[in-house]
Amino acid sequence: MSHTVSRRLFTSGALATAVGLALAACSKNNSGLPGGAKKNGDTVVISVGATPQPHVTILQYVQDNLVTGSGISLDIVEINDYQTPNTSLADGSLAANFFQTPNYLAQQIADKGFDFVSIADVHIEPMGLYSSTITSVDQIPNGGKIILNSDPANAARGLQLLVQAGLIELDSSVELPSETDVTSNPKNLTFTFVDGAQVARSMTDADAAVINGNYAIEAGLVPSEDALVLETAENSPYVNQLVVRTEDKDDEHLATLAKLITSPEVKTFIETTWSDGSVIPAF
Repeated sequence: MSHTVSRRLFTSGALATAVGLALAACSKNNSGLPGGAKKNGDTVVISVGATPQPHVTILQYVQDNLVTGSGISLDIVEINDYQTPNTSLADGSLAANFFQTPNYLAQQIADKGFDFVSIADVHIEPMGLYSSTITSVDQIPNGGKIILNSDPANAARGLQLLVQAGLIELDSSVELPSETDVTSNPKNLTFTFVDGAQVARSMTDADAAVINGNYAIEAGLVPSEDALVLETAENSPYVNQLVVRTEDKDDEHLATLAKLITSPEVKTFIETTWSDGSVIPAF
């Protein structure tokens, strides 16, 4: 069997022209396969968009160790932002993506009208509060500056982490809280919101930063050791999912991928590779 892997680096700007076409594009190709999938002999090659760590690493393990005899192969498309994977899935460039949590997926569907569904819960990456200058939450000064991810779903998640840290309180009646829903801020903290990929790089410009797990790992941080506060992983609602277009949710080849990525072998790989608990199997 021939296995195909290609790694391409996409940014949100690289496919900006795809946004307008995303919802109108036909996702089925001439072979009847989902858009982003193609035949290579007896194998169906599935293009999957994913952020580098740990998503690409997990997909690469599946490609290198599990696809033989399954009838599928993976074309792993490495993407460094949180917008391109969904626009590329919508326009048929990808057959699946692997980077997002249920709250982010719901926000993207509500805001942009995507018709997507998860077909596998894979892992959890606890979000953390980090600092390059202090070693405990108590050291955050009055009037301190906190940097958070700017997209609404992750901004809300980050603010909830600040509640967990005892730094603020939020209006509990708001499902997706924003800065305007802060009801108590004893230290008069100020909040700066930047693109998720920039939060870790901006940490030195603030007293602390709320960083998504994948970006923390890419920045060389060890969440269990370096975070001032870390989300509780048990019963976490923030599971990273394998997502496809709803019309393709019953495709047999995508079902095979979902089965492989939630196999006992992948569970062991995650537990061994990230034994510090920065990535935790969700199956």
